[in-house]
Formats: sequence, structure tokens, C-alpha cells
Amino acid sequence: MIEDIRQDADERMNKTLASLESAFIKIRTGRAHPGILDGITVEYYGNQTPLNQVANILVEDARSLLITPWEKAVIPLIEKAILKSDLGLNPATSGDNIRLPMPPLTEENRKDLAKVAKNEAENARIAIRNIRRDANSDLKEFLKEKEISQDDFHRGEELVQKLTDQKIRAVESALESKESDLLDF
Repeated sequence: MIEDIRQDADERMNKTLASLESAFIKIRTGRAHPGILDGITVEYYGNQTPLNQVANILVEDARSLLITPWEKAVIPLIEKAILKSDLGLNPATSGDNIRLPMPPLTEENRKDLAKVAKNEAENARIAIRNIRRDANSDLKEFLKEKEISQDDFHRGEELVQKLTDQKIRAVESALESKESDLLDF
């Protein structure tokens, strides 16, 4: 029972870490990365379709992306979707391709993006602590129902706390890495 609770908490905490990583990918640094366009959808035959399902996205060089739509008619729709997004990018169409230059970030922009990253990391820490709380309440419920002993309860709490500490260290490490990407230029 205790191992089941720990495994469930571990799975949920790993999902939180994966969510944090995807949030960090969307925070742009000075370098071009196709993941920055993950949140953009295009009106395609009446449906909102992710950009990566209507076009090929390649890193052309360190500061620009090359978007090659599978249908030429989609080019204006992609441009419109990129301009509507809050990424602050200006697409440039050339024939069948769209070039997306990444403007260099100012120091102020970098600090603002670092604040966004810190906020995402704090949300992940809160989610991990909530998962710990849920696991501990499950343990208390088993203790109350006399399905586990007092010693097992304390051992279970200790296991959940060690897991929580490990995942919070992973959040801190990811935040440190993202901040160094943003602030080192």
C-alpha cells in the first residue's frame, strides 16, 4: 500500500516536471528553437491545427527558423497566427517558405523572461507539495482505517518527503539552467 502511494506520487510529480519543461521551452531565449512555436495553432480547413502539423519547422541558423508549409495556401494563415501570438516575432515570407528571425533580447526582456521562468518553477514546486499533501492524507486515511501501523505510516511519510525533496531539487536545477540560458549573453 505504501509503495503504491509512493509510486502514484512519483508519477504525478514526474508529470509536473514534464509540464515545467514544456513551459520552459515556450520561454524564448536568444537562440532559435522549434519548440517556441508549440503553442501556435492555425485555422486549417475549419479546425484549429497545431503549426507543426501543417508545416515543417527547421532551425535555419542560431537566430532564425524556417517554416515550410505543406500547402502554399496556408502561408498567410501561418503568418497571421504567428503575429497574433504573444511571442513578438515577425515572419518574413519568401516564396514557399516563411523565415522567422529571432530578434536579440534586451537585458530588460531577459530579466522579464527570467521572472516568468521563476513563476513557472514556483507553480511546479506548489504542485509537487500538493501531491505530497495528497499522499500523506492517503497514508493518514490508511492509518485511521488501521490498514497500516504507526511505524509504516511514519516510514511512508519519510519516503514521500524524500521523493518530494528530490523532485524539488529537479525543479531548482531546471530553473537554474533556464536562467543561465536567459541571462548569460
